[in-house]
Amino acid sequence: MKRTVPLIITATVGLLLIVANFVPALSELSEDGTTFFSIIAAIAFVLGGGSLLKVHLKKLSDRDRGWAYSLIVLGSFFVTLVVGLFKIGAPPNPAYPDKPWAGGYNEPGTFFNWIYEYLFYPLTATMFAMLAFYIASAAFRAFRAKNFEAILLLGTAFIILLGQTAAGPALTNWIPPDGPFAGLRLEELSAYVMDVFNTAGSRAIVIGIALGIASTSLKILMGLDRSYLGGGN
Repeated sequence: MKRTVPLIITATVGLLLIVANFVPALSELSEDGTTFFSIIAAIAFVLGGGSLLKVHLKKLSDRDRGWAYSLIVLGSFFVTLVVGLFKIGAPPNPAYPDKPWAGGYNEPGTFFNWIYEYLFYPLTATMFAMLAFYIASAAFRAFRAKNFEAILLLGTAFIILLGQTAAGPALTNWIPPDGPFAGLRLEELSAYVMDVFNTAGSRAIVIGIALGIASTSLKILMGLDRSYLGGGN
């Protein structure tokens, strides 16, 4: 019963939402489904926060390796939660000037917005900047011109990298930009590779992802894939 009822609910709701996209009379079902999804997502966020607290509090109590990072995570979690929940520093809504909590929690000037603008965004930029160096280091070790495919990959990577920097136009500056060989300039070659070959590959990947999503959705609706219920197959 614990597995049959969720399967019936999933199949029924999934089929109704699919049909609602093609039958205008059932469009309200799609809107109700979106509302219920938001409610379930909010519950999932609460469960995720509880799981986060459980894991890191246990790590703190056991003094496991790296427990100081758990302390930072919990401190950041509580500060952000309190600031956003109580709208600290939020300006009042002009329609309700006597109610200080009527304003948005993420309005410019709020403490929550300050955390995002001056803590979260710089940390994210730093992380991705470091990731770029790791990728460059891994590419330097992995790229070896052992065969034609590797040579093609290596050459394309150099064209893209040089074309995105000031070195590319400087190296091929001697080619007239309005001449018959203007397409051989590194910035032009880089743009051509990104617009043609990269776009074609990206579309193929997106089509593959869409087919995979459709296949997985059908298996879930038909009850063939029960992994979301937990407990194996």
